[in-house]
Amino acid sequence: MSVPPSAIMTDLYQLTMMQGYLETGLSDDEACFDLFFRSNPFGGGYTLFAGLEEALNFLEAMRFSAEDMEYLDSLGIFNKAFLDFLAGFKFTGDVHSPDEGCVVFPLEPVLRVTAPLYQCQLVETALLNIINFQTLIATKSARICQEAGHDNVIEFGLRRAQGVDGGLTASRAAYVGGCSGTSNMLAGKKYGIPVRGTHAHSWVTAFDSELEAFQKFAAIFPDNCILLVDTYDTLKSGVPNAIKTGLEMKGRGHKLLGIRLDSGDLAFLSIEARKALDAAGLHDTKIVASNELDENIIHDLKAQGAKIDIFGVGTRLVTGFGEPAITGVYKMSALRKKGGEWVNKLKLSEWAAKSSLPGVKQVWRMKEADGTMMADLIEMDGEKPDFSQGVWGHHPILDYQKKFYDNVAGAEPMLKPVMTGGKAAKHRPALKEIREHARQSLSALHHTTKRLLNPHRYKVSLGQNLNDITMKMREEGKE
Repeated sequence: MSVPPSAIMTDLYQLTMMQGYLETGLSDDEACFDLFFRSNPFGGGYTLFAGLEEALNFLEAMRFSAEDMEYLDSLGIFNKAFLDFLAGFKFTGDVHSPDEGCVVFPLEPVLRVTAPLYQCQLVETALLNIINFQTLIATKSARICQEAGHDNVIEFGLRRAQGVDGGLTASRAAYVGGCSGTSNMLAGKKYGIPVRGTHAHSWVTAFDSELEAFQKFAAIFPDNCILLVDTYDTLKSGVPNAIKTGLEMKGRGHKLLGIRLDSGDLAFLSIEARKALDAAGLHDTKIVASNELDENIIHDLKAQGAKIDIFGVGTRLVTGFGEPAITGVYKMSALRKKGGEWVNKLKLSEWAAKSSLPGVKQVWRMKEADGTMMADLIEMDGEKPDFSQGVWGHHPILDYQKKFYDNVAGAEPMLKPVMTGGKAAKHRPALKEIREHARQSLSALHHTTKRLLNPHRYKVSLGQNLNDITMKMREEGKE
């Protein structure tokens, strides 16, 4: 159930506000809301946008069932007119967003939702739930795969995930971020993610000897055999028995795909295991490693010369270890009466970082001549800056900081129409396409921005018009 099954998957206050809008005559007003992140997770230099496909699926299908209506009526909070209104609810709005798998940055909209005010309000909770978690895990996965190498990570986290849906959603997001497969069979079935696995220690301890356990497994799965070698003693028992089994398989025309290390000094053990495998002529047998891995541990293992080919990453990936929640928020940016002009709206705060940006906006991604991402510029929608002449960009929070961007080789609008009138765009990319887009988007980001420690800060600026509007509204708000 990675897509909420009902419109009732929301917070109570969304529904009380909806009834309030109806009773105060605001329900027909059209609103624009932005979903954005206040900071990059994990102290990193970027965020990888994920969850769009499932957010659109939810918006298209969201309805209140008869059982939902009975429950709402039983609360004694809502009047009959409002409940009758809810019974026929359907989302009819428009959504603009970047492609799923794009690299995105703080303060820029990743969803722009335009719809009747009451509809914008109701979808807030579900959209944040879907986008926040998948974006968090996709970003964690991208950081891990960056250190391990493309296609060298398998997600192993279902048993430690935050519930059944947390496991399913995490598997999808981890695949978007770069993992080549998952142990999660439900995710394999639902999303078409390649499923991978070895065997547990219990397989070994179920037999009278480790060698017998290996030989039996190899006989049953001759074309998909990876042996777990640390049940008793990795170098004195596990690896020698795996080599003996691998040579027997070779004699029968098969190949031992790999051995797995799940404990101990992974750098030392992988180096020694590689020596032993190569000395036996099993050069193609891969070394898989697991055991509480994350991007920082993998970075250190690589620095120590570890001979690990594939990394199985579980707990620290699917739980977003290090930052269990992302700072995604959803704020109104404009409001208008039917047939009227947009009135810009913003949130002010004594803490400047919690303020929002007004207006119906577009995000322009500027690039260098070699395709490397230069910076992002947020400007009012419908206003295209003349990038050929260079543009001034203003700091989103500090009004005295600005930068002139010149030598812009190209700029593309990031927010594209993905839903119109409650109907998603006809072209819906497959998950493999989304994963490949994420890889390409990350490759266009300068390597200094992808550092684990002290990454370079990718610049997000306000265009001249948006900056003028924002500064004026902030001053008026203070007064």
